[in-house]
Amino acid sequence: MATSTTQHVLSSIKLLPTGCFHPDKRNSCVLSNSVGRRCPSARNLGLVCASNTKSSVIEPVQLPGSPKSGVTPKKSGESTLILIRHGESLWNEKNLFTGCVDVPLTPKGVDEAIEAGKRICNIPVDVIYTSSLIRAQMTAMLAMMQHRRKKVPIIVHNESEQAHKWSQIYSEETKKQSTPVITAWQLNERMYGELQGLNKQETADRFGKEQVHEWRRSYNIPPPNGESLEMCAERAVAYFKDQIMPKLVAGKHVMIAAHGNSLRSIIMHLDKLTSQEVISLELSTGIPMLYIFKEGKFIRRGSPAGPSEAGVYAYTKNLAQYRQKLDGMVQ
Repeated sequence: MATSTTQHVLSSIKLLPTGCFHPDKRNSCVLSNSVGRRCPSARNLGLVCASNTKSSVIEPVQLPGSPKSGVTPKKSGESTLILIRHGESLWNEKNLFTGCVDVPLTPKGVDEAIEAGKRICNIPVDVIYTSSLIRAQMTAMLAMMQHRRKKVPIIVHNESEQAHKWSQIYSEETKKQSTPVITAWQLNERMYGELQGLNKQETADRFGKEQVHEWRRSYNIPPPNGESLEMCAERAVAYFKDQIMPKLVAGKHVMIAAHGNSLRSIIMHLDKLTSQEVISLELSTGIPMLYIFKEGKFIRRGSPAGPSEAGVYAYTKNLAQYRQKLDGMVQ
C-alpha cells in the first residue's frame, strides 16, 4: 500500500520551481549574538527521535522589531513552531555529498514526508518556510497535504515583480483556504564546496577518515571552497530572527521544512547550545520537532510520535482546542 501511494505521488507531483542560492549575500547576514553563547550544564543531545517528548523551557528571547518598517510586532499568547528535516534524497541513498545541489526525494523520502505530515496533522500551521531546494519543498508540500485542515500549500513567488503579479489569487475565500509557502536560500543546506557529488566513503578513503570527519562535524572548519556549520548558522539564524521570529511573536503558527545543518543552526539558537553541543546533534529525516513559543520563551516538546498522542496535543489549552475544532469540522 505504501509503495502504491508513493508511486502515485511521484507520478502526479509537479516539481516546484526553485529559487537560487546566493553565496554572495552570505556575508551580509549577521550572526546572532546569542548563538552558542549561553548553555546550561552539559546535556546529552543524542538522536532526535519520535519517542522524545520531554519538555524543556528555553530562556526568553529578545522580541524582534522590524528595522525596515520600524514596527514592533504585537506580542501574542502562544504560537507553535514545527521543524522538519527533508526526507531521504536520491543522493542520500547513493551516499553522496549533496549540499546545495538540487536533488529530489527518493520513494522512501516521499513516504517519510507523508509520515511527517501525519504526525503534525492536528497542529495549526499558518505559514510554511522552506529552502530553495526541491527536496525540502517536496517535504513541505507532501507533509501539509496530510493536514486535517485541508488547506492548500501555495508557493509565494516574490522573485520578481512579474512573478508576484502573475501568481496573485483574486478570491478572498480561496486565500483563506490556502497556506503560504515561502522559499529562502538562507535555509539551504550547508554548501559542501568541492565535496558536492563525491561519494562519502571514497572521499574518506582518499583524504582520510579524520579529515573528512573534521569537514563534516567541526563547527568552524569548512570543506574546500565550502561552508562550515558556523557559516551556515550565520545566514540561517539571521533569516530566522529577521523573517520568522516576527511571525511567531505575532501569534502565527510556523512550519520550517529544511535541512540537517540549517535546522541544527536554528536549534542551536533556540536551545542556546554551544558549538560543541550542536556538532553532536543529529536530526532524523522526516521526523517533526515541535516547539511552543509562549511569553518570549521556546518550550521544546520533542517529536510527536503520532497524530493521536495525547501528551503533545493536550500540553496546551490552545492545541487541545484546535484539535477539538478539527474534530468538529470532519464530523
